Amino acid sequence: MQHSVEAISAIPARMNEAWNRGDATAFFADFADDAEFADFEGTIYRGREHMIATHQPIFDTVVKGSRLLHGEVPFARIIGPGCGVVHHRVGIAMPGEEEPPLSRYSMQLFVMSWQDDQWKVVALQNSRLISLEAVAVLESVNLQRPLGSQTV
Repeated sequence: MQHSVEAISAIPARMNEAWNRGDATAFFADFADDAEFADFEGTIYRGREHMIATHQPIFDTVVKGSRLLHGEVPFARIIGPGCGVVHHRVGIAMPGEEEPPLSRYSMQLFVMSWQDDQWKVVALQNSRLISLEAVAVLESVNLQRPLGSQTV
């Protein structure tokens, strides 16, 4: 693997392919051992092995047969020696769906670190893309606290 923008830009595509196979080990293969991952519900996962252990059962049940589609990297940058960032957008189609609905598109911000002659994800923030109209609907139900904000 090269110490380049192209190399860090390739990581989300490998993750998408692993998701589509239902393979949590491959999905987190490019993560550092001590990486942190914040999912779109606000849950924070710490450590690659823990991420694999908690996500394989999800791949085997809740999202089994789902596919990540339309992945794109709008930008990727090396921001300093051994440090890079990638912005990725992707949609998730559940079994039987040809295309993801607009409500299931996410944007992700990856922080990368050059470790042991390869790029590793040290942090990933996954957030749902949401329109201003959808925000207005959510605000109308007057939620009092963030959903799912927990650490596991």
